[in-house]
This record gives sequence, C-alpha cells and structure tokens, in this order.
Amino acid sequence: MAAEPGTENERTTGAATGGADGVDWLELAESVLEAYEKMEIPLRRYGLLVLAPAAMLFAFSVVGLVVLPFGLVVRLPLVLLGTVLFGAALVYPKLLVEQERIALERQINLIVTHMTVLSQTNIDRVEVFRTLAQEEEYGALAEEMGRIVQLVDAWNQSLDEACQRRARQVPSKPLSDFLDRMAYSLNAGQELGDFLLGEQEAMTQAYVTVYEGTLDNLEVMKDLYLSMILSMVFALVNAVVLPMLTGVDAATTVAAVLVVFVLVQAGFYYVIRTMSPYDPVWYQAGDHRTRDDWLLLGTVAGAGVLAALLLLGGAVMWFLGGSLGRFAADLPLPLKAAIPVTPLVIPGIVVRRMEEDIKDVDEEFPTFIRALGSSESAKQATTTAVLETLREKDFGELSSHIEGLYTRLSMRLDTGHSWYLFAAESRSYLVQKFSEMYNLGRQMGGEPKLLGELISRNMNEVLQLREQRRQATVTLIGVIYGITAAASFTMFIGLEVTVELAEISSEMNLDATGFGAQLLYAGVYDVPAIEYLLTLIVLFNAALSSLMIRQVDGGHKANAYFHFVLLLWLGALLGVATRSVAGALL
Repeated sequence: MAAEPGTENERTTGAATGGADGVDWLELAESVLEAYEKMEIPLRRYGLLVLAPAAMLFAFSVVGLVVLPFGLVVRLPLVLLGTVLFGAALVYPKLLVEQERIALERQINLIVTHMTVLSQTNIDRVEVFRTLAQEEEYGALAEEMGRIVQLVDAWNQSLDEACQRRARQVPSKPLSDFLDRMAYSLNAGQELGDFLLGEQEAMTQAYVTVYEGTLDNLEVMKDLYLSMILSMVFALVNAVVLPMLTGVDAATTVAAVLVVFVLVQAGFYYVIRTMSPYDPVWYQAGDHRTRDDWLLLGTVAGAGVLAALLLLGGAVMWFLGGSLGRFAADLPLPLKAAIPVTPLVIPGIVVRRMEEDIKDVDEEFPTFIRALGSSESAKQATTTAVLETLREKDFGELSSHIEGLYTRLSMRLDTGHSWYLFAAESRSYLVQKFSEMYNLGRQMGGEPKLLGELISRNMNEVLQLREQRRQATVTLIGVIYGITAAASFTMFIGLEVTVELAEISSEMNLDATGFGAQLLYAGVYDVPAIEYLLTLIVLFNAALSSLMIRQVDGGHKANAYFHFVLLLWLGALLGVATRSVAGALL
C-alpha cells in the first residue's frame, strides 16, 4: 500500500514529461477516478454543482457551432471554451491531489532539516513533531505532522505506528518513503536523531530530484506556451484579415479571439503557478517594518500617484483642447495605454536591486553560520563572545546585519527577538528559516558545530538549485519577450494591410460597379474598435506574462511591475512602428 502514492506520482511525471511510450490514457483515467474517491466533497454533490453545469455549457457550445449565425472564427472559440471548461471540471479532483502532493514536497528539505536540528536537542521525540506542527509556514507539511501527533495523543499509537499509517495515505512519494523508513528504524530501536542524521543526504537528494523535475516540467510548459501563443496570434491575424473576404463583423471576430487568448494565457499562468517550486526569496516579517520595507512601500505608493497623475493629466489635456489637447488626442492608442503605467517601473527597479543584496546575503550566510557553530564549540563560548570576533571579518552584505545582531545580544536583549530582527533586516527567507533553526537548537542544548555544519550544507544545496531556477527564468524571459515582439508585429501589420485593402477598395469604388461587392467587404471594419481590441491584447499579454515571470522567479510581487511596463512598451512601440512603416510602404 505504501508504494501506491509513488505509482501515482510516477504516472503524473510520465504524463507531464511525455515518455517514450506516450501517455497511458487508461492509467490516467484510473488516477482521476482515484482522485474522485479522495475528495472531501461528496461525489453526488460535485456532479450536480460542477460536472452537470459544465456538461450543459459544453452541449450548448456544440449546438451553437451549428445554429449560431456568426462566422466560423467566432463559433470555434466558443466550442473551444466549452470544451476547456468541461475538461477542467472532469480533472479538477486530480488537480486537487496534485496540489496536495506539491504542497507536501515543496518544503520537505526545510522541515527535515528542522526536524534534525530539534532531534539533536534534549526534547522528547514526539515533541519534535508537535513543535513542527505549530510552524504555520510549513503549510501542508505542518498539518501532516499534526496528524501524526494526533494519532499518538488521541489514538494511543506509538510514533512508529503513526508514521507508518500516514506513509500509506500521503500522495507524495518522497514523504511516504521517508515516513516508512522512519517507522521501521524507530520500531527497530534506533534513536530519532541518529536516523535523521543518516537521512540528510537521502532527503536532500530527494528534494533536489523533485526541484529539478519541476524545472524540467517548466521547460516543457515553456515550449507548449510558445506553441499555443503563436497559434493564438495566427488566429488573431485571421480574425483581422478574413472578414475582408467573408463579410463577418471584424470587431466581433477579434473580440472572440481576444477572450480565448486571455483564457489561454490565464490557464498557463495557473499551471505555472501550480508547478513552480516553492522557494521564496523574500522574508516578510509580520510585525516589523525595516527601512527597506518603508522605502519599497513609499516607492510603490509614489509610482501609483504618478501613474494616476499622468492619466488625469492626459484626460485634462484632451478636455481643454488646444495644441496640447490635439497632441494627446493624436497619440497612437498603444502609447496612450503604455504612458500612464510607466512610473510602475520605479518600484520594479528598486526591488531588483534589493534582491541582488538578498542574493549576496544568502551566499555569505552558510559560511557565517558554519564559522559561528565551529567557534562556539571550539571556544566553549557564548554566541555574543564569538560574534565579537566574527563581526570583524568581511561577510559582504551580511556584515552589517551581523554587527546589528552582536549589538543587540551584547545589550542583553532577548535572544530570540535579536535573531528575529537579524533575519527581518536581511530580508532573506532562507536566512530567516535557518537562523531560527540554529537559535532554537542552541537554546535547547544542541551541539553548535553540528548545527552549523548541518544548516550550512543544506543551505548550499538550496542555493545551487536556485541558480538552476535563475537560468530557467532567464530562458522564460527571453521566450516571453520574443513572443510579445512577434505577436505585436504580426497583429498590427495584419491590421494595417487590411486598412490599406479597404482604402484601395474604396478608391477603386468596386462596390459601385457591382463587381467588388462579392470580393472585398471593406464596410465590416471599424478600425478604431479593432485597434482598441488589439491594444487590449497587448495589455493583457504584458500583465499575465509579467505574473508568469514573477512566479517562476520567486521574487517580490513588485518585480512583476518591471516586466509589465517593459512588455507593454515593447508591444506598444512595435505596434506603432509596424503600422507606420507598413503604411509608408503600402
């Protein structure tokens, strides 16, 4: 039974990566049916509230394909929308199981390291699980630790029996194997601390495998995203050009493809958000604001005010008229969308510089914590005494934070609060987690040298994985910017070609002769409306693409502002330049 979650996980991985034999649809269907059995909501209720409405919508879309009086360019996206919604309703329980699996695996390295640190102290082994169950940051893993404690406390099971029982039920293979090995070792009489020390390398490799597998899946999604967006761009060009030959209202066809385009990008954003490894860069202290926090908050607020002033100023210029009003009115529509949001690039630049500092802090912390632990063990001295020497060494961006930690500890402030402020001022999520582990382990009597080496080794592994993630992010950024440029060029040159054809038709007065009426339908075009819809596509593309980049990058939310502004300006400038050059040439 314990191997079943692993089998399910392997099926999922095979489907995601597309093995040599392709997707086994029978196994996929079986895994979906198993997911239905694990749902918290009753199957009958799910069928009535979700499956039945989705099936009716799909049926209506198929009927609409036959009876609606619109062109095929409009009816096909409606069927596609109904199909996507019905398919999503069918596989949603499977997605829930996958989300639970991902939630259990995304911080497994941190919780095992935390567990190992606690096991080296003087507390009872059940208290180790109880302490971890209270760590809300671990999310699903903390809940799993809580279930094990509940089995021990409420059902009077031994710790090894509780671990073995949960190993059969968790959907994550690495966690299932870990709990199974722990149950066997504890039942054989091995100490929890000895078992966890021996498991460090195995669990680190399991985490590395999961992390790298996630990055590989993101590479697959990147290629699929490229193909789908190019297909959507092709559909948009057809929606712009074909009404000239078919007589269908052009604005309606473009609007229909716009809806599908946004839904496709939103779907990819959701998938990428689900698949991306959980490895945040920033640590957001709940009740403490540092100087950098206030700087960032002020920058975001100031950028918002500037954006509002630019928007208001443009509206006032247009309302008052005159030369300024004519200038504002004559600006190309894509530029009118890009100019007001330009100030948002300022907080994006500030965040990127801060993240460079966080990266430097993360790189220096393993050396610092290892030196701190070794010195405390060798000198048999307090942390304050050792920091008095270490603060004189060069730890780059970390040095100022070490100085602040030493100052607080030498003033005999609360040790826990001093380490908390140390992590908050560093702004690093990894520094916060690992420094908290070290301080807690020292307070409970752990060996400082062992703690320092353990934390340093695990953090170095995470930093190596982050470098791989950074490279994957750079590749994704290149793909997104390239797609944005290609899409903007293709859409607006299609629009300009269509406008020129309409003008040629009007100049030749083919409709009056009765010959051209069946060849070119220039009257179906509302060019300002179509340009407005294409500008909306550029805007939505910039917004959703910037969110994708931020999700894969793992940085601060304000990081999305930077790419949003650049992508919007790239699409707007290319659109304006394309129409200008094409108009001059044609």
